[in-house]
Amino acid sequence: MSAGHRRRLGDVAADLGSALRRRIWLLLGIAIPLFVVAVIVISMLQPRYDATTRIRIDPSRNPMAQDQAQSMVNSEAIETEIGVMTSLELARTVVKTLHLDQDPTFTRGLPPAGQMSETERLNIVARRVMQNLAVGRDKLSYLIAMSYRARDPNKAADIANAFADDYIKLRVGSQVGTSERQADFFRDRLSDLGREVRAAESALASYRARNGISSNTTEGTVVDEQIGSLSSQLATAEATAAAARSKASIAAAQVARGGLDAVSEVRNSNVISDLRRQRAEIIRNMGEVQARYGDKHPESIRVRDQLKAVDAQITDEAARVVNSLKADANAADAQVASLRSSMRGLEGDRAKNTRASAEALGLEREAASKRAAYDRMSQLSLDSTQSARGSIAQAEIVDRARPPSAPTSPNRKLLIVLAAVVAIATGLGVVLVLEMFQGGFRTIAEVEDELNLPVLGSIPIEGSRRRIGKSGRSPADGVLGNRATMYSEAIRNVRASIVGHGQSVSPTVVAFTSALPDEGKTTLALSFARMAAINSMRTLLIDCDLRNAGLRKITSSSIPENDVIQVLEGTCPLSQAVAPDQVPGLDLLGVSQPLFTSQDLFAHGAMERLLAEAKKSYDQIILDLPPVLGVADARTIATIADTTPLVVRWGKTPPKAVKLALTALEGDGAVVPGIVLSMVDPMSDAVGGFYYSSRYAKYYQSN
Repeated sequence: MSAGHRRRLGDVAADLGSALRRRIWLLLGIAIPLFVVAVIVISMLQPRYDATTRIRIDPSRNPMAQDQAQSMVNSEAIETEIGVMTSLELARTVVKTLHLDQDPTFTRGLPPAGQMSETERLNIVARRVMQNLAVGRDKLSYLIAMSYRARDPNKAADIANAFADDYIKLRVGSQVGTSERQADFFRDRLSDLGREVRAAESALASYRARNGISSNTTEGTVVDEQIGSLSSQLATAEATAAAARSKASIAAAQVARGGLDAVSEVRNSNVISDLRRQRAEIIRNMGEVQARYGDKHPESIRVRDQLKAVDAQITDEAARVVNSLKADANAADAQVASLRSSMRGLEGDRAKNTRASAEALGLEREAASKRAAYDRMSQLSLDSTQSARGSIAQAEIVDRARPPSAPTSPNRKLLIVLAAVVAIATGLGVVLVLEMFQGGFRTIAEVEDELNLPVLGSIPIEGSRRRIGKSGRSPADGVLGNRATMYSEAIRNVRASIVGHGQSVSPTVVAFTSALPDEGKTTLALSFARMAAINSMRTLLIDCDLRNAGLRKITSSSIPENDVIQVLEGTCPLSQAVAPDQVPGLDLLGVSQPLFTSQDLFAHGAMERLLAEAKKSYDQIILDLPPVLGVADARTIATIADTTPLVVRWGKTPPKAVKLALTALEGDGAVVPGIVLSMVDPMSDAVGGFYYSSRYAKYYQSN
């Protein structure tokens, strides 16, 4: 989390804490009565008792279970049993067993027995009984808990046990009747299945006999094996024939191009190779003989005859090799033709066997299916018969209900805690709603961020709105007697901020104004003027709000009939219109009676002349102006004053109004040094340093 986020969270927490401190009595005033009422209601609640009976659904004792996998009871089966336990039929049985239709607890409000049918009365009582019945599975086990809630612990136990007992009876009776009906059904069904099995097996035997197929025939398999073997032989024969034809064709082409000697098989023949060696030997001998004896010598003739005989043998052997290649090709082709003929015969046999076997297989499957159905039905019939004879229940009671010793509800401790939480939450909700709907600036940071002006000071609410005691004294009287109170210190802080607000010369004419009425500016102006007089300054406070004349309402000094209006009009000198205040050194120039006029009395140099005359006799002149947004006089006078602080009521004045007032003043050229927050709750941190006033208690005097 960034530092900015932490700072914003801290600001939010501080605002919430401030709101709670300021409205703690409101919160307590809401929460405590709500809590007291809740405690009274909780104490009046009647106790309720829960009695519980536990029933086990035992799959191992199910006569219909054939193996361990089938003996498991699934969640759907458990929910079905719970549905039976909460059925209206079972509730009616319990009502009859315990005669609850005669119990006033369940018959309250019903007409007498003669005015409604017995069945309708029984159903109504049964439904009322079911309202306090709770049935649920104990986690993932086979245990089902049946709980009944009643004001009487004994009645709660009796009804819970009655529900369990009647459920067992209902299930046993239902199983017996169901098993007997199933046995009758199975007997009829087995008779029909037996006839179907016999008919299917008879049809299978007849078909096998007609097609010469035995019950465990393998003809189809033998034919398939023969075809597979013959296919392999045919492929080999075709390859051999192709090779033989290729050799014969190549040999014929070689003979056509170069004679028998051009045939590669002839050249590679061992016999021909031996004959050629003999021929070479004879040719060598013939050369020697002819050289020795001549061509006509008998020996030469004999050698030539040998050469001719060897050449004839070579020619014959070459012709035999070529003819052998042709014969091999013809033999291979003949073998291929023979194998193909055999293959066609086997494929015909296989087609016949396939059709017959497929039909026989279908009949065999049909017969097997009917036989399996017959066997299953026979086993179910046997189980049903055993169930009808034994009638063994699948459910049993493992824990009977006993009268509880303590009530289940209400849980008073928990309810009281919840009541306290709800009461506090309600009070907090009211506080938060009030905080959200309360407009205006709440903190100094808000003022400075939105208005881009400093806060010159914060005036606590004790000094700016409340009357002190029952004497009717103004809050401004808090500065009398030179007492060091929180309020007087706040005025001193404002004065220090204004007098020393970045100016080399302290302002002589200080005008206080606000955006709206009732912002506390008149009280602030009087307090400010008194503080200046206390500090040995000759001070004049002028009430410039002619229509409200607020100064005469908060001071005990009598305002002369010749007031500020006569001074502005020039009909009365300043010295005869002022009235002394309780604080020595402070004179008041007020308005004796409100004046509603459209005449601009402060214009045309009238106010300038008044101030010039006042500066001759006074060190400090304080002006109490009307609201800026309501009366134009405020804008006229603000431009004449040395400085014009804007008074903003804490948590009340809309920020938009403050901005409009500032825009008007700054547009007219008035000097606005900053904002003074008035009527600030001392518990709010907007009160500034006085937020920690408890730590400065020894520095202040009580009012």
